[in-house]
Amino acid sequence: MEEKKRFKVYKIIMLVILVSFITFLITSIGMYQYFSNNGKLGNTLVVSSENNGEIASMLSKYKLLIDKYFLGEVDEEKLKEGAIKGYIEGLGDEYTEYIPKEDMKDYMEEATGNFVGIGIYMVKDNDTNKVMVLSPIKGSPAEKSGILPGDLIISVDGVQYSGDEMSVIANKIKGEEGSKVKLELLRGTETLNLELTRENIKVNPVEGKVLQNNIGYIKFSSFDEGTAEEFKSKYQELEKQGIKSLIIDLRNNGGGIVDQALEIADYVLEKDEVILYEVDKNGNEEVEKAEKDPIINMPIIMLTNNNTASSSEILAGALKDHGKAKIVGTKTYGKGVIQQLMTLQDESGLKITTEEYLTPNKTKINKVGIEPDEEVKLPDDFKNKLNIDEKDDIQLQKAIEMAK
Repeated sequence: MEEKKRFKVYKIIMLVILVSFITFLITSIGMYQYFSNNGKLGNTLVVSSENNGEIASMLSKYKLLIDKYFLGEVDEEKLKEGAIKGYIEGLGDEYTEYIPKEDMKDYMEEATGNFVGIGIYMVKDNDTNKVMVLSPIKGSPAEKSGILPGDLIISVDGVQYSGDEMSVIANKIKGEEGSKVKLELLRGTETLNLELTRENIKVNPVEGKVLQNNIGYIKFSSFDEGTAEEFKSKYQELEKQGIKSLIIDLRNNGGGIVDQALEIADYVLEKDEVILYEVDKNGNEEVEKAEKDPIINMPIIMLTNNNTASSSEILAGALKDHGKAKIVGTKTYGKGVIQQLMTLQDESGLKITTEEYLTPNKTKINKVGIEPDEEVKLPDDFKNKLNIDEKDDIQLQKAIEMAK
């Protein structure tokens, strides 16, 4: 084992609005977290106050003016937080963000799949500059209230927000179990006003079944703690039922803990085959390889769409590049950068983009996506629906045809 176990999360540009937020996965969103051997978070960043430079000098001048002329009360902590947040936002990177101390606990819990909230994944919609629902969690208040993928969030508790304010929306949506939140949504030209009660959310389990012609079908909506083991158990259950080929449905899967994606890839690839390249700003490469002999030796078809992101793209890219699977559907989202989550001395956090990942063939994913082997687009009437009858799901029907 490595000296430090890396707990990596590539949650799309997505926020998981289960308790509060996760950037994506959306906003995930990706993040890295380093743990020492005893499992404690080991990456605490000590920031020196020396060499403050021009920025600190300029802020000091503004502070003098505020102290001399500002009429209202001055909250030094809020000023400090606002200065840090603005400085980080000045990078112009949608995945890099400052996390206040009081939000770190929620952030860490959500990264590992412990959630309380309404149960939606969301992403910034660049066309409208609104926050868009990626998918609701099965059985969540969001799903039960009828929220669908593609719905745009216009306001939370009567306050309107733009797509650049996903973290703000996330914080407004989170709350205590049993409390209520009001959402205004736009679905096409229809405006929806919903009131939802926050609950403990059970993250999507791995689902599986046997289709016609002894074809196995496995679907899951995120890579959370235990997903790989659940996937393995579900596959072995289907294998005992005599399946001869396998469909892995990654549509609307926004990513999650990358180690889970690597482990699932390891079930399919030959030992020592490359799964992923990680490249930093200096061009240094780190290679992730399969560590075990494969347990899945049958034809595989993967289903993807434009909401297939991050860790899902790692899995899809690895199996495609090695010729272990064919992809059916539409091009994936294109989230191919890595973030590292650092804990500062004051227990606040900095999630910062540090690396880009590439497929085994060194194909770029970020802002590009992965092209399917067989492009199949759902009709407009179906593309934002969560549950489509098998007979109407032309992407699934194409996958079944290829898996026979």
